[in-house]
Amino acid sequence: MRAVTLILVALLLLLQYPLWLGKGSWLQVWDLHRQVEAQQQLNQQTRMRNAVLNAEVLDLKQGTAAIEERARSELGMIKRNEVFYQILDDPKHKSAGELTAQPSAAATAPH
Repeated sequence: MRAVTLILVALLLLLQYPLWLGKGSWLQVWDLHRQVEAQQQLNQQTRMRNAVLNAEVLDLKQGTAAIEERARSELGMIKRNEVFYQILDDPKHKSAGELTAQPSAAATAPH
């Protein structure tokens, strides 16, 4: 009787091996699910980046507003007959509670 029990336990272990450790096992399936989730997250980030780039391309193709905005912000250009005003804060008149790094305000107006 004891020999039959040992044989049945050995058969059970042999049947369980492919399920847990063999080709197509639960461990491999779990790892593949993890890889698929990571790839889906990466794909979603890439889709969002592509949508932003696509919107920028369409904006550049359809109008000059984006080109003008880039010329103003990145190159510091102004239109003809425009006057550039830059207002700077005087650091001597700041109180102790104010932040030390405040952006300066710049405005353009027709001349």
